[in-house]
Amino acid sequence: MASIWVGHRGTMQDYPGFSPSVDAEAIRKAIRGIGTDEETLISILTERTNAQRQLIVQAYQAAYGKELKDDLKGDLSGHFKELMVALVTPPAMFDAKQLKKSMKGVGTSEHALIEILTTRTSRQMKEISQAYYTVYKKSLGDDISSETSGDFRKALLTLADGRRDESLNVDEQLAKKDAQILYNAGENRWGTDEDKFTEILCLRSFPQLKLTFDEYRNISQKDIEDSIKGELSGHFEDLLLAIVRCARSMPAFLAERLHQALKGVGTDEFTLNRIMVSRSEIDLLDIRAEFKKHYGYSLYSAIKSDTSGNYETTLLKICGRDD
Repeated sequence: MASIWVGHRGTMQDYPGFSPSVDAEAIRKAIRGIGTDEETLISILTERTNAQRQLIVQAYQAAYGKELKDDLKGDLSGHFKELMVALVTPPAMFDAKQLKKSMKGVGTSEHALIEILTTRTSRQMKEISQAYYTVYKKSLGDDISSETSGDFRKALLTLADGRRDESLNVDEQLAKKDAQILYNAGENRWGTDEDKFTEILCLRSFPQLKLTFDEYRNISQKDIEDSIKGELSGHFEDLLLAIVRCARSMPAFLAERLHQALKGVGTDEFTLNRIMVSRSEIDLLDIRAEFKKHYGYSLYSAIKSDTSGNYETTLLKICGRDD
């Protein structure tokens, strides 16, 4: 059956002539030897799809009675370790853990919460919620509730529920109606009716929203992004702007996130690892194209100049090619 985690624009393909037991044995040797053979680990884990990697994990467990991720954690270090562990984690579980990390410890990484909750489909969100409960014995909603507040919390909870319409059909009358509601909720009144923004932006399909934003411009003579910036503030504003950008072009939105992670002093590896791993079988080719288009240089070259060692090698293999 087709996986809800695989699209047509990824950089990773199924490895031909794949044998989980052969790979598991090669990985075991790479880990057990004197010093770790990182080259073998990288070439196997970056040249298999996630579904294939899960079969390697099972074969490894069956043959050696150990969790591959634990052996990787014990043997590797730093950002390279995080990245390799991410590669052997099932997608829903990976996202669940990323959400937990976003809410753990001092402060909440709102940007990560926003990015995950705005870019996952309703069906993916349902699987992520299940994985979250399985691992943490708490519902994702409960944790979001205790870590956030106000309109931001309300909107995140709506997204976490996975209720966004997924159909590709657009309804022109509805777009006109919603555009008018948004206009009346913001630009056309004293104060803002935030609930209307949440309801429409968190529940309508992306193609439907795109049409709604066109209608909105006709009614208000303004772009919806400018209205949101003028009417709202804080993380709620950030979240709604992310939804608008996703509706217009998700690859462009994610390219922008990668650009932010790679520019300036220091690298945001948390974001870099998440996007590279989670989009590698969905739309990383499109993200690469958008990156080049918007910033004038390739994602590949940005990674190359910002990272080093085995970490760099692994990211470049996931990235695929220089554009």
